[in-house]
Amino acid sequence: MRAGLEALAGDAPDFVLIHDAARPGLSPPLIAALVRTLEEGAGAAAPALPLSDALKRVDANAWVLGEAERVGLMRVQTPQAFRYADIRAAYARLSADASFDDDLAVARAAGVDAQLIPGDARLMKLTHAEDFAVAEQMFGSTRVSCVGSGFDAHRFGEGDHVTLCGVRIAHTKGLIGHSDADAGWHALVDAILGALGDGDIGAHFPPTDPQWKGAASEIFVKHALELVERAGARLVHVDVTLICERPKIAPHRDTMRARTAEVLGLPIERVSVKATTTERLGFLGREEGLAAQALATIERPA
Repeated sequence: MRAGLEALAGDAPDFVLIHDAARPGLSPPLIAALVRTLEEGAGAAAPALPLSDALKRVDANAWVLGEAERVGLMRVQTPQAFRYADIRAAYARLSADASFDDDLAVARAAGVDAQLIPGDARLMKLTHAEDFAVAEQMFGSTRVSCVGSGFDAHRFGEGDHVTLCGVRIAHTKGLIGHSDADAGWHALVDAILGALGDGDIGAHFPPTDPQWKGAASEIFVKHALELVERAGARLVHVDVTLICERPKIAPHRDTMRARTAEVLGLPIERVSVKATTTERLGFLGREEGLAAQALATIERPA
Protein backbone atom coordinates (compact mmCIF):
# COMPACT_ATOMS: atom_id res chain seq x y z
CA MET A 1 0.00 0.00 0.00
CA ARG A 2 2.83 2.37 0.86
CA ALA A 3 4.34 1.90 -2.61
CA GLY A 4 1.00 2.61 -4.28
CA LEU A 5 0.55 5.83 -2.32
CA GLU A 6 4.09 6.94 -3.10
CA ALA A 7 3.47 6.33 -6.80
CA LEU A 8 0.77 9.02 -6.71
CA ALA A 9 3.09 11.66 -5.27
CA GLY A 10 3.97 13.13 -8.66
CA ASP A 11 0.34 14.07 -9.28
CA ALA A 12 -1.10 13.94 -5.79
CA PRO A 13 -4.90 13.89 -5.50
CA ASP A 14 -6.83 15.58 -2.71
CA PHE A 15 -8.52 12.33 -1.72
CA VAL A 16 -7.73 8.64 -2.18
CA LEU A 17 -10.06 5.67 -1.80
CA ILE A 18 -8.56 2.27 -0.94
CA HIS A 19 -10.76 -0.66 -1.95
CA ASP A 20 -10.65 -4.41 -1.44
CA ALA A 21 -11.00 -6.01 -4.88
CA ALA A 22 -12.77 -8.98 -3.26
CA ARG A 23 -15.86 -6.74 -2.82
CA PRO A 24 -17.43 -6.38 -6.29
CA GLY A 25 -20.65 -4.68 -5.16
CA LEU A 26 -19.28 -1.13 -5.07
CA SER A 27 -21.68 1.54 -6.33
CA PRO A 28 -21.17 5.16 -7.51
CA PRO A 29 -23.54 6.52 -4.81
CA LEU A 30 -21.39 5.00 -2.07
CA ILE A 31 -18.25 6.55 -3.55
CA ALA A 32 -19.99 9.90 -3.69
CA ALA A 33 -21.05 9.57 -0.04
CA LEU A 34 -17.49 8.84 1.07
CA VAL A 35 -16.09 11.82 -0.82
CA ARG A 36 -18.83 14.05 0.57
CA THR A 37 -17.93 12.96 4.12
CA LEU A 38 -14.32 14.02 3.55
CA GLU A 39 -15.44 17.31 2.02
CA GLU A 40 -17.51 17.97 5.11
CA GLY A 41 -14.44 17.72 7.33
CA ALA A 42 -13.77 14.10 8.29
CA GLY A 43 -10.15 13.00 8.14
CA ALA A 44 -11.13 9.53 6.96
CA ALA A 45 -14.35 7.70 6.13
CA ALA A 46 -15.50 4.15 5.55
CA PRO A 47 -18.80 2.30 5.02
CA ALA A 48 -19.93 0.06 7.86
CA LEU A 49 -22.85 -2.13 8.88
CA PRO A 50 -24.21 -2.81 12.36
CA LEU A 51 -23.85 -6.24 13.91
CA SER A 52 -27.06 -8.27 13.99
CA ASP A 53 -25.79 -11.59 15.38
CA ALA A 54 -24.98 -12.37 18.99
CA LEU A 55 -21.25 -12.34 19.78
CA LYS A 56 -19.45 -14.96 21.85
CA ARG A 57 -15.89 -15.21 23.12
CA VAL A 58 -14.47 -18.69 22.48
CA ASP A 59 -11.28 -20.66 23.05
CA ALA A 60 -9.12 -22.34 20.41
CA ASN A 61 -11.54 -25.29 20.28
CA ALA A 62 -14.64 -23.09 19.86
CA TRP A 63 -15.86 -23.65 23.43
CA VAL A 64 -17.85 -20.63 24.56
CA LEU A 65 -16.10 -18.63 27.27
CA GLY A 66 -18.59 -15.80 27.52
CA GLU A 67 -20.63 -13.14 25.81
CA ALA A 68 -19.43 -9.99 24.04
CA GLU A 69 -21.41 -6.77 23.91
CA ARG A 70 -22.25 -5.75 20.34
CA VAL A 71 -23.43 -2.22 21.18
CA GLY A 72 -20.96 0.25 19.74
CA LEU A 73 -19.44 -2.27 17.31
CA MET A 74 -19.64 -2.04 13.52
CA ARG A 75 -18.56 -4.20 10.57
CA VAL A 76 -16.26 -1.97 8.51
CA GLN A 77 -16.18 -2.40 4.72
CA THR A 78 -14.25 -0.79 1.88
CA PRO A 79 -13.51 1.45 0.08
CA GLN A 80 -11.97 3.50 2.85
CA ALA A 81 -11.49 7.16 1.98
CA PHE A 82 -8.69 9.46 3.13
CA ARG A 83 -7.11 12.79 2.51
CA TYR A 84 -4.14 11.77 0.42
CA ALA A 85 -1.54 13.67 2.41
CA ASP A 86 -2.78 12.17 5.68
CA ILE A 87 -2.79 8.53 4.66
CA ARG A 88 0.55 8.84 2.85
CA ALA A 89 2.12 10.33 5.95
CA ALA A 90 0.51 7.67 8.15
CA TYR A 91 2.04 4.85 6.10
CA ALA A 92 5.42 6.63 5.99
CA ARG A 93 5.55 6.53 9.81
CA LEU A 94 4.94 2.79 10.06
CA SER A 95 7.71 0.59 11.41
CA ALA A 96 8.66 -2.51 9.45
CA ASP A 97 6.99 -4.84 11.98
CA ALA A 98 3.76 -2.85 12.39
CA SER A 99 0.50 -4.76 12.00
CA PHE A 100 -2.97 -3.29 11.46
CA ASP A 101 -6.37 -4.73 10.50
CA ASP A 102 -7.07 -2.17 7.79
CA ASP A 103 -6.09 1.22 6.38
CA LEU A 104 -8.47 2.99 8.74
CA ALA A 105 -6.47 1.63 11.68
CA VAL A 106 -3.25 2.93 10.11
CA ALA A 107 -4.74 6.40 9.77
CA ARG A 108 -6.14 6.44 13.30
CA ALA A 109 -2.76 5.36 14.73
CA ALA A 110 -1.37 8.52 13.12
CA GLY A 111 -4.03 10.67 14.79
CA VAL A 112 -6.46 10.97 11.86
CA ASP A 113 -10.13 11.17 12.87
CA ALA A 114 -12.44 8.74 11.12
CA GLN A 115 -16.17 8.69 10.54
CA LEU A 116 -18.27 5.70 9.45
CA ILE A 117 -21.16 6.03 7.01
CA PRO A 118 -23.94 3.52 6.26
CA GLY A 119 -22.53 0.55 4.37
CA ASP A 120 -24.12 -1.75 1.81
CA ALA A 121 -24.84 -5.47 2.13
CA ARG A 122 -23.87 -5.80 -1.54
CA LEU A 123 -20.31 -4.93 -0.50
CA MET A 124 -19.95 -8.41 0.99
CA LYS A 125 -16.43 -9.78 0.78
CA LEU A 126 -16.06 -12.84 -1.45
CA THR A 127 -13.86 -15.09 0.66
CA HIS A 128 -15.28 -18.61 0.45
CA ALA A 129 -16.52 -20.54 -2.59
CA GLU A 130 -20.11 -20.42 -1.39
CA ASP A 131 -19.95 -16.61 -1.24
CA PHE A 132 -20.09 -16.41 -5.03
CA ALA A 133 -23.51 -18.09 -5.20
CA VAL A 134 -24.82 -15.69 -2.55
CA ALA A 135 -23.43 -12.71 -4.47
CA GLU A 136 -25.02 -13.85 -7.72
CA GLN A 137 -28.41 -14.05 -6.05
CA MET A 138 -27.88 -10.68 -4.38
CA PHE A 139 -26.95 -8.98 -7.64
CA GLY A 140 -29.89 -10.54 -9.45
CA SER A 141 -27.65 -12.64 -11.67
CA THR A 142 -29.49 -15.70 -12.99
CA ARG A 143 -27.66 -18.64 -14.50
CA VAL A 144 -29.04 -21.69 -16.24
CA SER A 145 -27.57 -25.15 -16.57
CA CYS A 146 -27.08 -26.47 -20.09
CA VAL A 147 -26.12 -30.05 -20.94
CA GLY A 148 -24.49 -31.10 -24.20
CA SER A 149 -23.79 -34.57 -25.57
CA GLY A 150 -21.09 -35.79 -27.90
CA PHE A 151 -20.24 -39.00 -29.75
CA ASP A 152 -17.22 -40.10 -31.75
CA ALA A 153 -15.93 -43.32 -33.30
CA HIS A 154 -12.67 -44.31 -34.98
CA ARG A 155 -11.60 -47.39 -36.88
CA PHE A 156 -8.62 -49.46 -35.85
CA GLY A 157 -5.63 -49.60 -38.18
CA GLU A 158 -1.95 -50.34 -38.00
CA GLY A 159 -0.11 -49.07 -34.95
CA ASP A 160 1.17 -49.92 -31.51
CA HIS A 161 -0.90 -47.58 -29.32
CA VAL A 162 -4.09 -45.59 -28.96
CA THR A 163 -4.61 -42.22 -27.29
CA LEU A 164 -7.69 -41.91 -25.15
CA CYS A 165 -8.54 -38.94 -22.92
CA GLY A 166 -5.02 -37.66 -23.39
CA VAL A 167 -3.35 -40.89 -22.26
CA ARG A 168 -1.17 -43.05 -24.53
CA ILE A 169 -2.05 -46.74 -24.15
CA ALA A 170 -0.02 -49.56 -25.69
CA HIS A 171 -2.14 -51.72 -28.00
CA THR A 172 -1.77 -54.10 -30.92
CA LYS A 173 -3.54 -51.59 -33.20
CA GLY A 174 -3.77 -47.86 -33.69
CA LEU A 175 -6.73 -45.60 -34.37
CA ILE A 176 -7.25 -44.00 -37.77
CA GLY A 177 -8.05 -40.29 -37.72
CA HIS A 178 -6.97 -36.95 -39.11
CA SER A 179 -5.73 -35.79 -35.70
CA ASP A 180 -4.58 -38.10 -32.91
CA ALA A 181 -7.96 -39.91 -33.08
CA ASP A 182 -8.61 -39.44 -29.35
CA ALA A 183 -12.27 -40.47 -29.46
CA GLY A 184 -12.79 -39.71 -25.76
CA TRP A 185 -11.74 -36.08 -25.99
CA HIS A 186 -13.38 -35.62 -29.40
CA ALA A 187 -16.70 -36.67 -27.89
CA LEU A 188 -16.02 -34.37 -24.94
CA VAL A 189 -15.37 -31.38 -27.21
CA ASP A 190 -18.64 -32.01 -29.04
CA ALA A 191 -20.44 -32.23 -25.69
CA ILE A 192 -19.06 -28.85 -24.59
CA LEU A 193 -19.90 -27.29 -27.95
CA GLY A 194 -23.37 -28.79 -27.70
CA ALA A 195 -23.94 -27.19 -24.30
CA LEU A 196 -22.90 -23.87 -25.83
CA GLY A 197 -25.00 -24.39 -28.97
CA ASP A 198 -21.87 -23.73 -31.03
CA GLY A 199 -21.68 -26.39 -33.73
CA ASP A 200 -19.43 -29.42 -33.59
CA ILE A 201 -15.74 -30.26 -33.63
CA GLY A 202 -15.70 -30.64 -37.40
CA ALA A 203 -16.96 -27.08 -37.86
CA HIS A 204 -14.18 -25.68 -35.68
CA PHE A 205 -11.42 -28.04 -36.84
CA PRO A 206 -12.27 -29.30 -40.35
CA PRO A 207 -10.63 -32.66 -41.16
CA THR A 208 -9.87 -31.25 -44.61
CA ASP A 209 -7.53 -28.68 -43.06
CA PRO A 210 -3.94 -30.02 -43.15
CA GLN A 211 -2.90 -28.02 -40.07
CA TRP A 212 -4.87 -30.42 -37.86
CA LYS A 213 -3.26 -33.59 -39.26
CA GLY A 214 -1.87 -35.49 -36.29
CA ALA A 215 -2.81 -32.64 -33.91
CA ALA A 216 -3.10 -33.38 -30.20
CA SER A 217 -6.73 -33.27 -29.10
CA GLU A 218 -5.75 -31.14 -26.12
CA ILE A 219 -5.79 -28.24 -28.60
CA PHE A 220 -9.45 -28.92 -29.35
CA VAL A 221 -10.38 -29.22 -25.66
CA LYS A 222 -8.69 -25.94 -24.77
CA HIS A 223 -10.43 -24.20 -27.68
CA ALA A 224 -13.79 -25.41 -26.37
CA LEU A 225 -12.90 -24.08 -22.91
CA GLU A 226 -12.05 -20.68 -24.40
CA LEU A 227 -15.49 -20.59 -25.99
CA VAL A 228 -17.05 -21.36 -22.61
CA GLU A 229 -15.16 -18.46 -21.05
CA ARG A 230 -16.10 -16.07 -23.86
CA ALA A 231 -19.76 -16.93 -23.30
CA GLY A 232 -19.46 -15.91 -19.65
CA ALA A 233 -20.18 -19.52 -18.72
CA ARG A 234 -18.39 -22.07 -16.58
CA LEU A 235 -17.89 -25.79 -17.03
CA VAL A 236 -19.38 -27.70 -14.10
CA HIS A 237 -19.09 -31.44 -14.82
CA VAL A 238 -18.12 -33.88 -17.58
CA ASP A 239 -18.82 -37.58 -18.08
CA VAL A 240 -16.99 -39.63 -20.74
CA THR A 241 -17.86 -43.23 -21.62
CA LEU A 242 -15.45 -45.26 -23.75
CA ILE A 243 -17.01 -48.15 -25.69
CA CYS A 244 -14.67 -50.94 -26.77
CA GLU A 245 -13.67 -54.55 -26.18
CA ARG A 246 -10.00 -53.70 -26.10
CA PRO A 247 -7.81 -52.11 -24.92
CA LYS A 248 -9.03 -52.60 -21.38
CA ILE A 249 -9.81 -49.20 -19.90
CA ALA A 250 -9.92 -50.02 -16.18
CA PRO A 251 -6.12 -49.99 -15.64
CA HIS A 252 -5.90 -46.50 -17.18
CA ARG A 253 -9.17 -44.95 -16.00
CA ASP A 254 -7.76 -42.99 -13.07
CA THR A 255 -4.95 -41.59 -15.21
CA MET A 256 -7.44 -40.55 -17.91
CA ARG A 257 -9.65 -38.93 -15.32
CA ALA A 258 -6.75 -37.02 -13.76
CA ARG A 259 -5.46 -35.88 -17.16
CA THR A 260 -8.91 -34.69 -18.24
CA ALA A 261 -9.42 -32.84 -14.95
CA GLU A 262 -6.03 -31.17 -15.39
CA VAL A 263 -6.77 -29.90 -18.90
CA LEU A 264 -10.28 -28.75 -17.98
CA GLY A 265 -9.20 -27.10 -14.73
CA LEU A 266 -11.89 -29.02 -12.84
CA PRO A 267 -11.71 -30.84 -9.50
CA ILE A 268 -11.33 -34.53 -10.21
CA GLU A 269 -14.60 -35.17 -8.36
CA ARG A 270 -16.40 -33.46 -11.26
CA VAL A 271 -14.78 -35.54 -13.99
CA SER A 272 -16.04 -39.02 -14.81
CA VAL A 273 -14.36 -41.47 -17.19
CA LYS A 274 -15.78 -44.97 -17.52
CA ALA A 275 -16.02 -47.78 -20.03
CA THR A 276 -18.38 -50.40 -21.36
CA THR A 277 -18.58 -52.97 -24.16
CA THR A 278 -21.29 -54.01 -26.62
CA GLU A 279 -21.08 -57.67 -25.53
CA ARG A 280 -19.33 -58.50 -28.79
CA LEU A 281 -22.13 -56.99 -30.89
CA GLY A 282 -21.54 -54.86 -34.00
CA PHE A 283 -18.33 -53.28 -35.28
CA LEU A 284 -17.25 -52.47 -31.74
CA GLY A 285 -17.74 -56.07 -30.66
CA ARG A 286 -15.75 -57.26 -33.66
CA GLU A 287 -12.94 -54.91 -32.55
CA GLU A 288 -13.02 -52.99 -35.81
CA GLY A 289 -12.84 -49.75 -33.87
CA LEU A 290 -13.88 -48.00 -30.70
CA ALA A 291 -16.30 -45.25 -29.78
CA ALA A 292 -16.92 -42.71 -27.05
CA GLN A 293 -19.81 -40.66 -25.84
CA ALA A 294 -19.70 -37.71 -23.45
CA LEU A 295 -21.89 -35.32 -21.52
CA ALA A 296 -20.84 -31.85 -20.43
CA THR A 297 -22.73 -29.54 -18.08
CA ILE A 298 -22.13 -25.81 -18.10
CA GLU A 299 -23.70 -22.90 -16.25
CA ARG A 300 -24.24 -19.79 -18.32
CA PRO A 301 -26.05 -16.46 -17.96
CA ALA A 302 -29.77 -16.72 -18.62
